[in-house]
Amino acid sequence: MLLSLLTKEEKYYFIDLLNDLISVDGDPTQIEANLIKKLKLEMGEDISKYKKSNLSKEKLMEYFSSKPKATKNLVFLNLVSVSLNDEWYSVEEHFLLEEIQQAFDISDKKKIELMKVVYAERDLRERIKRVISD
Repeated sequence: MLLSLLTKEEKYYFIDLLNDLISVDGDPTQIEANLIKKLKLEMGEDISKYKKSNLSKEKLMEYFSSKPKATKNLVFLNLVSVSLNDEWYSVEEHFLLEEIQQAFDISDKKKIELMKVVYAERDLRERIKRVISD
């Protein structure tokens, strides 16, 4: 969601951090792989030359922690969205999201606001599916 607003470098590092989040509980599922493809399409042509960096998740979190608040919130929003889109609840993903939240200095109040946006988007998608299938 709104990933096209990121710079080319931020997009690359976002994908790296997303891969770290998804793989924290094992190999990516087909659903997760499809979500990554969808997000890459949203990012536009910049991402076509993406190559995985050698940065650890700690360095990636450090990189984003120095970015403006809007960038951190956007990155966190999309990470939360992806973590909630597969069928399985992963404790490892949850703990990594908490670690990212702290590194990005995102308050619990802001986290709740961002999660409400994620759930509202999911609700809208489900509503659209029901409307078009009737």
